[in-house]
Amino acid sequence: MSHNSLTHDQAFFSGALAPLHYLTEEDIQQAWQIFWQFSDKDWSFTDCTSRVVMARLGLVDAFVFDRHFRQFGFVKVAP
Repeated sequence: MSHNSLTHDQAFFSGALAPLHYLTEEDIQQAWQIFWQFSDKDWSFTDCTSRVVMARLGLVDAFVFDRHFRQFGFVKVAP
């Protein structure tokens, strides 16, 4: 592994590049509820945790390539 990649990893995981938000127990419980409630969607559990955290933080904009974010109903997706 190169020194450059280690430096970038440290910057990312320290929160220096962007704030890090960790799942709470409540986030996990809500994500499971959403996962089962919307079982007609093809959402992964990770999609559901993203939805929960975005809602908790009041985030409505996302730069993603995952089509599932468009289905959340409150997220504006770019590109």
